[in-house]
Amino acid sequence: MRDSLITVFGGTGFLGRHTVRALARAGYRVRVAVRYPNQGFFLPPMGNVGQIGLVKCNVREPEQVAAAVKGADAVVNLTGILYQRGEQSFEAVHIEAAEAIAKAAHAAGASSLVHVSAIGADKDGESSYAASKGEGELRVRDAYPAAAILRPSLVFGPEDDFFNRFAALARVLPFLPLIGGGTTKFQPVFVGDVADAIVRCVSDAGTRGKTYELGGPTVYTFKELMQIVLRETCRTRFLVPLPFVLATIQAMFLQFMPKPLLTPDQVTLLKSDNVVTGADTLLSLGIRPTSVEAEVPAYLWRFRPKGQYDELVREKIIEAPAPQ
Repeated sequence: MRDSLITVFGGTGFLGRHTVRALARAGYRVRVAVRYPNQGFFLPPMGNVGQIGLVKCNVREPEQVAAAVKGADAVVNLTGILYQRGEQSFEAVHIEAAEAIAKAAHAAGASSLVHVSAIGADKDGESSYAASKGEGELRVRDAYPAAAILRPSLVFGPEDDFFNRFAALARVLPFLPLIGGGTTKFQPVFVGDVADAIVRCVSDAGTRGKTYELGGPTVYTFKELMQIVLRETCRTRFLVPLPFVLATIQAMFLQFMPKPLLTPDQVTLLKSDNVVTGADTLLSLGIRPTSVEAEVPAYLWRFRPKGQYDELVREKIIEAPAPQ
């Protein structure tokens, strides 16, 4: 199936850029359907000349979705949001758009569809995010029964919005909050492993109709993840337990920020562990999961007091610059 055409929705996002690169390296031609093509100009250089192309597509417009998948051998849906803003609602993106993409892929005769959801997806979930992801999965299954559904845990990598965000907060705050006491469990999965899983599902007919839960090799509590952030940024900060009730109240104000640090729905989501429980995992796809310790230090060094030279300064190999 190499040299086949793959349409990717959500290709300009964090997971999207790694997926587009992985598909190109595997020899596929990639068509990236994006709402604002100018935001995806960094993608074509990831492949050979002409291998990666951009098409304008609003996933809330069925006719544009149909045009984006026309002639595609496979379709990958990575669209997703962590908070709602105006027309970009969970209902519109996680449910209606997912259904539209699945229907369009089926009508276009695409041989495979890979739909990326999330661990904890449940149409009856307490969190609106989890409930919309769960309903989206059901709509996809109904429209395209052979779709491969991937449910990653917390995805980490150089451009992630978790380790980078808390490392940035540790620069300016004397403490880091432990929401709910920091006991919620996560199984962080490396973005490159998720991208490889998508490539496997595109190429392997044996994955069709299955649901895979993707997690890394280790389960951590929220508190342990904060300790990793502090260790890798060489900073000492208080870890302050923040009960769910107080976190919800605080989130009611934070949710109105241009890019919210926290929303009430995310607090609700944090009440449940985010770990692999299914039988089909990365190992089922022949992928050995990458650990947090193997990747996170390579991009959190920039948050250290002296940046890339911090270790040399602490070991007195070089002298710290005199204060100005």
